[in-house]
Amino acid sequence: MILVTGGTGLVGAHLLLHLIENGEKVRAIYRNTKSIEKTKNLFKLYKKADLFDTIEWIQADITDIPALEKAFEEIDYVYHCAALISFDPKDEDLIRKTNIEGTANIVNFCIANAIKKLCFVSSIAALGDLAPHEKVLTEETEWNPEKPHSDYAISKYGAEMEIWRGQQEGLQVIIINPGVIIGPVPKCRDWEQGSGQLFMKVKKGLSFYTLGSSGFVAVTDVVRIATQLMESEIYNERFTLVAKNVIFRDILNSIADTLRVKRPTFHAKPLFMEISWRIDWVLSNVFMKERALTSATAKASYSKNEYSNEKITTALKTEFLDIHQYIKEISIL
Repeated sequence: MILVTGGTGLVGAHLLLHLIENGEKVRAIYRNTKSIEKTKNLFKLYKKADLFDTIEWIQADITDIPALEKAFEEIDYVYHCAALISFDPKDEDLIRKTNIEGTANIVNFCIANAIKKLCFVSSIAALGDLAPHEKVLTEETEWNPEKPHSDYAISKYGAEMEIWRGQQEGLQVIIINPGVIIGPVPKCRDWEQGSGQLFMKVKKGLSFYTLGSSGFVAVTDVVRIATQLMESEIYNERFTLVAKNVIFRDILNSIADTLRVKRPTFHAKPLFMEISWRIDWVLSNVFMKERALTSATAKASYSKNEYSNEKITTALKTEFLDIHQYIKEISIL
């Protein structure tokens, strides 16, 4: 049997659907009934609602050790997709507890239950920092603790250290580092993180764009490659999953065209973004609301990062979906 953590998130929900369609027996963790509805809605979106009831759901949290004991009964393989995604400094303690301590718990249970293989869904945020002579980020790029990193990036890097600890103790592991994951969220309004926020902001009339860039990947590619790696003889390796490095403006334009709304027209230069996050900090403290823009997200918006997918394309001889075409395709779901 396969255990999936984070089965109510974008990657986890797609993974559950993929596994069930391929005849696998699957158990998934959930925190509350409302969160399960997100996954159920996604199955309906793909017109696969009849498959939803084949999932064995267990209420648990990756930081709740007693609950995890039951979740791991009779499990052979584990996909660890659960994580807290936030770039608000106020969430620092919760992010680290969930992403690092939670992953440590999963690793410990995998070792204790002789799990055959563990796949951890990390992030390109956990990749290293380019040295002066380097131009492209790869799996071998070294992490520089002296460089500034977001709390989220630090938590995912710390989680990877727990995965490698498990590997040193005899556990077979795979780490995947997806780029910005694009999925079918425009008409599935319960998805409020990741690409879901991009779609919603553009739909509501996002007015500005930036010329920073990052690596993007379709959620179906992430799931397909993760399962291929788990079924292969490859282990104790990490792989960057990026279909293409794209300028944020171009991604926003593709989303706007797909949603048939106006494209963002104002170029928000680095100085504008630096001023904006400071204003947002003041407003969030005055009105006690969640941060809409942080120092980390502002910097990321104009940073030009390039990621290599050479390792995974060589290992599996795989090809990625064109990200702009994928955005068009998911609009019809």
